[in-house]
Amino acid sequence: MNKMTTPELEDNRPATRAIAGDKPTPLLRRWWLWLLLIGIVAGGGYFLFGRTEQTPQASNGRPPGGGRDRATPVTGVPAKTADVNIYLNGLGAVTPLNTVTVRARVEGQLMRILFREGDTVKAGDLLAEIDPRPYQVQLAQVEGQLARDQALLKNAQLDLERYRMLFEQDSIAKQEVDTQAALVRQYEGAVKASAGQVDNAKLQLSYARITAPIGGRLGLRQVDPGNMVRSGDTNGIVVITQLDPVTVIFPVPEDNLPAVMKKLRAGEKLPVDAFDRDGKKKLASGSLLTADNQIDPTTGTVKLKAEFPNNDYSLFPNQFVNARMLVDVRRGVTVVPSAAVQRGARGTFVYVVNADKKVAIRSVQVGPSQDDNAAIETGLSPGEMVVVDGVDRLKDGATVELVTKGAEPAKDAAPRKPRGERKRREQQ
Repeated sequence: MNKMTTPELEDNRPATRAIAGDKPTPLLRRWWLWLLLIGIVAGGGYFLFGRTEQTPQASNGRPPGGGRDRATPVTGVPAKTADVNIYLNGLGAVTPLNTVTVRARVEGQLMRILFREGDTVKAGDLLAEIDPRPYQVQLAQVEGQLARDQALLKNAQLDLERYRMLFEQDSIAKQEVDTQAALVRQYEGAVKASAGQVDNAKLQLSYARITAPIGGRLGLRQVDPGNMVRSGDTNGIVVITQLDPVTVIFPVPEDNLPAVMKKLRAGEKLPVDAFDRDGKKKLASGSLLTADNQIDPTTGTVKLKAEFPNNDYSLFPNQFVNARMLVDVRRGVTVVPSAAVQRGARGTFVYVVNADKKVAIRSVQVGPSQDDNAAIETGLSPGEMVVVDGVDRLKDGATVELVTKGAEPAKDAAPRKPRGERKRREQQ
């Protein structure tokens, strides 16, 4: 029994001594494992957090990250001095100077059409013919009546001369002379009436030949040969529209009327351009002709009429066009691109780039605009640099990296990223 229990007591002794601190265990003797573990943890922490604390400087002295001193790339142009045209715009409609619906003036059968649709005619050109025979017969009748009345008048005049000679010889009474004189006057009236009937018959016969009352362009034919036509026909035979010259009627606000009337009274020709519906293609150029004599109270506008030469038929009746009239020219004013003008709670302003590459907000008063440029009344001088692109990233006093319009940006300028996804620029 003693031999069996002795080894067990001996095996338990090391554990008892370790607890008592008499002798270190094998795990504690491997201290270098603890040092290795501590070194790994320290190195990982340095790798993760140390690089963010140390930001390398670029060759130009600016930090590549998103620090406070980072320069924002913007595009700028200098303010210039130029002449600015002041225009009045209005949506107008093309209106011909004259439009005529050609109708028959007498009733009859349409025998011939002597025009082609779309032709340009002059006043007096023959367009169509109506059957003239009924009117030729009427003319012959009234001409016969006229000849009869003229013969009766001639005979009465001869009798009157004889009666006067007999009265001088005291052969007849004065009453017979007076009666014959009255008969002469009666026949004279009948001759005049017959002559009028002849003229009327000739006129009706001439109406059988339908001619153009004005010069212009012919429209589509409204009736075919062989049909009966009369003066009461609604559609007529054809429509003639005068297209050269042509007019455009367009409205302008009543507040602009005094300036326009001042120019008209002075005899000035205000130039007017007609553009297509999109306002991009110029169709014709003309001048202001006149203004209406009253203001439309429902819209607060007054109608103006401009005249255009239209030999190429670029303008057609009832066509909608954008009319632009030059009212005045402001000479030698300060202008900047319209993109440079910003609007906010403080009104209109621009970002001005100072000599130290910092921007300052400058309140300005904007005048009339022309194309993509805006006139600056006050607040800016010619030659000052204004920002036209990149203003959404600026604030007063921000440092900028100026890129002139049309030039390539600097190599170290970071491209613009969406908000929340912008990365630090790589230094070269």
